[in-house]
Amino acid sequence: MIRYLLRKEFKQLMRNPFIPKMLIGFPLMVLLVLPWAASYEIKNLNLSVVDNDHSPYSRRLTEKITSSGYFLLTDKSAGFKQALEAVEENRADIILEIPPRFEKDLVTGRGTKLMIAPNAVNGMKAGVGMTYLASIVGDFNSELVREIAPAGSSTASVPTIQIDSQFKFNPHLNYRVYMVPALIVLILTLLCGFLPGVSIVMEKEIGTMEQINVSPVPKAMFILAKLIPFWIIGFFILTVGSIIAWAAYGLVPAGHYYTIYLFATVYIITVSGLGLIISNYAQTMQQAMFIVFFFMLIFIMLSGLYTPVESMPEWAKWVAAFNPLKHFMVVMRSVFLKGSSLADLSVEMYALLGFAVFFNSWAVISYRKTNN
Repeated sequence: MIRYLLRKEFKQLMRNPFIPKMLIGFPLMVLLVLPWAASYEIKNLNLSVVDNDHSPYSRRLTEKITSSGYFLLTDKSAGFKQALEAVEENRADIILEIPPRFEKDLVTGRGTKLMIAPNAVNGMKAGVGMTYLASIVGDFNSELVREIAPAGSSTASVPTIQIDSQFKFNPHLNYRVYMVPALIVLILTLLCGFLPGVSIVMEKEIGTMEQINVSPVPKAMFILAKLIPFWIIGFFILTVGSIIAWAAYGLVPAGHYYTIYLFATVYIITVSGLGLIISNYAQTMQQAMFIVFFFMLIFIMLSGLYTPVESMPEWAKWVAAFNPLKHFMVVMRSVFLKGSSLADLSVEMYALLGFAVFFNSWAVISYRKTNN
């Protein structure tokens, strides 16, 4: 009996035109692509330098930092306020402020201080960036000690560089503060993307789709009727998630709730449209679940949920740019932790609007009222 059952299962598996391809393509995608893109190594940190000294020593320190391979000098600001704007606009990840009289105080033996202010929305990234930068500054200080101190003299009187740190947007480097907004996005994606993905397939299997197909209901109306319930469900999930974030973690948005709900309106329609596209092409519940799982895994790993997109290879950054999950995750973290407004997130809004139009238009076009 077991032999005949196994034969039946293998025949059924091979007769399915989709599952054999998925059994080969999915492991290849996960094992060959994701280990390169989803790296926990922090690199390519964008550095903003506020040089108030403009001396050979300050320029030498800046060159030493940028030549380390961990930092990219993306901004030179005249003051800390201007550098902070670069951080808020995601053009810089960490600020290094060099004080006036930096070189003179070192040469005269008074000592000096540097101020490092990392963007701590991603606490792990900020902590690692601080460690890298402090290590480079410490090495620079050791070089100065060897240069300034006369041979054979004591180094007790040689000036040292002290570092004052300010972690912006997440002062205590609380990882939960960083993850909770992203997890709300993940829940929205799974529920509002997964449920529409199986809804039409369920109707195909139980036979109600045949009755709908012979009715005079337009395709666009049918897709809209599928979207609205999940749009309402998504708002309910977002509200519950925000309440839990406040009650359990004391986390409330630094920005406005209307910004979050405005973006959520577009995002829910986007992922629901993607789910409807999947259900239009899938013929069985098994196919629909495999396809949803495949796309959700890729979207999650390339969204910046755990690893910063900036640390991925250039090709992975281009792929992530076409990931709606990544854009909405940026929105949630920016509004919750940085207080960003709609004007600050205009790029993400245009991207999500484009995805919404594209996916839902595809859903309408791909929906077939006949089985031919």
